[in-house]
Amino acid sequence: MVPPVQKLSLTDALRAARETRALEIGEGILDRTPHVFRGQFGKRTAVIVTDAKTLAIAGQAVSSAFLTAGCPVRDPFVFQAPDLYAEHSFVEGLEASLKTHDAIPVAVGAGTINDLTKLATHRAGRPYLCVATAASMDGYTAFGASITHQGSKQTFLCPAPTVVVADLKVICAAPSQMNAWGYADLMAKVTAGADWIVADALGAEPIDPQAWGIVQGRLREMVADAAGVRTGSPAAIRRLVEGLMLSGFAMQSAKSSRPASGAEHQFSHLWDMQHHTHNGWPPSHGFKVGIGTVAVAALYERLLQRPLDQLDVEKSCSSWPDQEQWLERIRDHFGEGDLATVASRETLAKAGDQETLRAQLSQLRTAWPELRRQLRDQLIPLTELKQMLQAAGAPTEPEQIGISREQLRNSFWQAFFIRRRFTVLDLAVRAGMLDECLDDIFGRSGVWPLNPQTQTLATP
Repeated sequence: MVPPVQKLSLTDALRAARETRALEIGEGILDRTPHVFRGQFGKRTAVIVTDAKTLAIAGQAVSSAFLTAGCPVRDPFVFQAPDLYAEHSFVEGLEASLKTHDAIPVAVGAGTINDLTKLATHRAGRPYLCVATAASMDGYTAFGASITHQGSKQTFLCPAPTVVVADLKVICAAPSQMNAWGYADLMAKVTAGADWIVADALGAEPIDPQAWGIVQGRLREMVADAAGVRTGSPAAIRRLVEGLMLSGFAMQSAKSSRPASGAEHQFSHLWDMQHHTHNGWPPSHGFKVGIGTVAVAALYERLLQRPLDQLDVEKSCSSWPDQEQWLERIRDHFGEGDLATVASRETLAKAGDQETLRAQLSQLRTAWPELRRQLRDQLIPLTELKQMLQAAGAPTEPEQIGISREQLRNSFWQAFFIRRRFTVLDLAVRAGMLDECLDDIFGRSGVWPLNPQTQTLATP
């Protein structure tokens, strides 16, 4: 059951967080970093962690602020790699450095710097402070770090920062594309919320009222000014920053990514695991999630048109694959290798037997009229959703991140296989309607008609 929407303030949400104890958002507040550092860590020594580019943008200013305030600070740890990304070897390098001293890290940067510092400091056995330099994703205050290790993107469990400082002057000056990444990541909470409603209704995972309220309570307010995000409007960027921080607090509260992540994130994780690149580089997390959000919204629109309260439960149960049939399907989609191994493990963990399926589909038949109403209230119509993403500077077509329409269609099934979390993909597969819906979405009059003359669209 969807809880009554509570519009929680940042202060309320901060109380619900498990790790983060202080959050400062304002314009021109980099020089307050030593003050908030002292409030949590007393007279301990700090060490700035950043990369060469961000050192010039904000890292040096933060370091100077510590010196001016009379706070002990070590020489900065600066990642020198020109192609720095959230990869495990960089975590190891920072971890090794941290173990030579006992200073508290101050991560100055966006998602990559934060995730690398989050995991390295956890392994070094100490907390850290984060200075956010772009509204590029919701991971600043999230529990866990998304790191590439042994060829695949993995979420490592580790605490969020104890303190976050977000200087809106710095964030507004960041490349507009980075804030568009964050806007797309925040818009994903719309479909993620719909997936949680489905999982709750079918008994797969109950909604946590507190975490739900933190993310969903003010979500529409936070995404209302898409054009303002693109132009760097301070008011729009502040709301975006707040929305992203709230998402992280909800994940801390639930100790799970469920409040902020659904099937749309499974598309992004899939493409990460396939090492997808566009123009020589991996597309940003936010833009991959944005395309996933549009894809999921398209699937919901097709399912909401169907009379699932008249579903033939016995027909669906009789055609439900057994374990060997699931493994065969996975081999068809992935061949052999690590990705097939992950898909096999995750799919078998959630597949269940015919009796479990029968109970879920019987519940779906009964609940569908009310469930459909709740989903329509939660979701943003596909056309409007795409307009909002476009206005913020985010892509809405798969070609814009180098994903062909054929690949996107295949990705619906592949995304279903790679994670056990119950989402709209599981609903469509259990009802035996995923292929039918995909025929609509990629048909002649669908959202993405499969047309060999389709021209590649420019990246926004």
